[in-house]
Amino acid sequence: MRITLLSLLFLWSLAVGPARADLHITRDHGGYVEEYKAKYARIRDHKERVIIDGICNSACTLVFGIVPLNKICVTPRASVGFHQAYYDKAFTFGIKVTSSEGTSDLVSYYPDTVKDWIRRNGGLTTEMKKIKNGEDLWKIVDPCPEEW
Repeated sequence: MRITLLSLLFLWSLAVGPARADLHITRDHGGYVEEYKAKYARIRDHKERVIIDGICNSACTLVFGIVPLNKICVTPRASVGFHQAYYDKAFTFGIKVTSSEGTSDLVSYYPDTVKDWIRRNGGLTTEMKKIKNGEDLWKIVDPCPEEW
């Protein structure tokens, strides 16, 4: 079997070309803020795209402040939720104890469009405040184009 120069060039281009690994968020209820900061910094640094295609709550929403907004889009299934930061309940005997310092840190990452929505909706509280796909969410991030 003969391997042509063209096929070798093709294989070489696959090996050295940039790999694109988009992040599809479908069911992310959040977690430790520091872990999300690191995760989204890696995605930003690798110039990857984020497709919110379902639930993105709590620390997941840090994506809006770390990954460039032109690298993020939402599908019709997208839903995002915001609330005050709180300490891990494992360390507070199961009681939800809010952290004003943690909340300030979280909000400091958000772009103005997110901060404006939070302000218009009464600020962050212990209760989850959600935005479903539609005009309010599109003021923050664009809907996904067909080719994504």
